[in-house]
Amino acid sequence: MSDLEQIKVKARERIWKSLAQSGTPIQSMPQKELELLVNAILDGALVLIDEALEEAGLPSRERDALADALENEEKVLWEGRPFLSVLTHYQITTERVRIIRGLLGKDRDDIELIRIQDIDLKQGVTERILGIGDIIIRSADPSMPKAVLNNVKDPEPVHEILRRAMLHARKRFRYSVQEEM
Repeated sequence: MSDLEQIKVKARERIWKSLAQSGTPIQSMPQKELELLVNAILDGALVLIDEALEEAGLPSRERDALADALENEEKVLWEGRPFLSVLTHYQITTERVRIIRGLLGKDRDDIELIRIQDIDLKQGVTERILGIGDIIIRSADPSMPKAVLNNVKDPEPVHEILRRAMLHARKRFRYSVQEEM
């Protein structure tokens, strides 16, 4: 179970407990409507928390550098963090994908764009509602053959930035991939 799923389970339990302790007569409401209400409250609260994290200086943003970038100097094309995460940060540059974990101590994984073999986007129903998704990267990097950028906000443009950067890196280094049939 991912960190976000664990948070949602705990928050949902807390909302149910608060409703029960509030003395509000909810017994007359059908169970399905109560569950919809609790889920709506939870989704609204999670979006509010994520917006507060962005305002506090933990952004999840797209950079408009792809058009003029991709020259000799490495430039950041996009950087962000997983939804509701303080400990993980992602960067897509003109040369690599960087995953940075930790608050005080830092753990950094780099995947060179030229080594990326496949990029996929995965979104469940709840993730689509929240506007987040997972970007799955498969690479020829022996230390990290599969990496997942979890709970990326607005994942479709990020997926496209990564795809275009990968194709440009291959073109720049005259690297071609032949698929097996």
